[in-house]
Amino acid sequence: MDAALAQPPHVIAGFTVPRVMFQVLGALLPVLAVQIHLFGLRPLLLVAVAAIVALACEALALHLRQRSVRPSLRDGSVLVTAALLALAVPPTLPLWQLALGATVAVLLAKHAYGGLGQNPFNPAMVGYAVLLVSFPLEMTRWPAPGGAWDAMTGATALDTLRTGLRQSYTMQEIQAGPAFGHIGATGGEWINLAALAGGLYLLARRIVRWHIPLAMLAGIAVPAALFHVFDPGAHASASFHLAAGATMLGAFFIATDPVSAATSDRGRLVYGAGIGLLTWIIRAWGAFPDGVAFAVLIMNLAVPLIDRYTVPRIYGHSG
Repeated sequence: MDAALAQPPHVIAGFTVPRVMFQVLGALLPVLAVQIHLFGLRPLLLVAVAAIVALACEALALHLRQRSVRPSLRDGSVLVTAALLALAVPPTLPLWQLALGATVAVLLAKHAYGGLGQNPFNPAMVGYAVLLVSFPLEMTRWPAPGGAWDAMTGATALDTLRTGLRQSYTMQEIQAGPAFGHIGATGGEWINLAALAGGLYLLARRIVRWHIPLAMLAGIAVPAALFHVFDPGAHASASFHLAAGATMLGAFFIATDPVSAATSDRGRLVYGAGIGLLTWIIRAWGAFPDGVAFAVLIMNLAVPLIDRYTVPRIYGHSG
């Protein structure tokens, strides 16, 4: 097929879709390992349930569309969606709610638009956003690391921060609580470090390019640093925002989705920076504690406009 007409994801020579997807899954293993260390085997169960539900939905959709089932089930793309969703939700989330999120991600966010390469929105984030809007309490309660997670669930550091600031507590008073670690959230900073390690592997293997991760991290860090300098009692530091929530998972694994992201290098910088800025804005003033999912989906909407104004000039043409 002519490259100009082929549907995304576009991969360079030697990088097939299965090869890329299974390397992404491998890069997610440090995140899974850290979550298992912190919360026990529950995260592994969530990944397994999400994978089974996502594969079943994929097979059903392909059968209804009269498409070949086996090649699509083997390419690994639906497993990446399932893994990202399972690793982004709290380990205490009821399994039926996770199954609902995986179903929405595959059937609504992916196959309703034509399947792999056609979806304008990141499927995992659509599933996550639906769960967050539908079950806000369950989606914002994480277990205490190393404790009896079924009896010691609490609000995330980002949620604790947002609530404390609204109650007129200072940043120093809020961060003295047990939800906060050395830099970010207790436990969450290690999950972000694991996601960073996996992301650096993807960069080294050239599975993802540096533009979107760097731009997204800068889009969070720059406004966070500026506001923290001017009012440290009301705004968390840039290091906290980089080590809290789904920052690193979003920067290296979610925002870099080749289907729903911008295509040109300039476009990727604009796209990533927009995600980072919106994430910080939602965290600072929004109704939800972490804004990665909504920021990604909003910027997915902006991708056609970004591509229109950032696509490189065609050789031999003036514009």
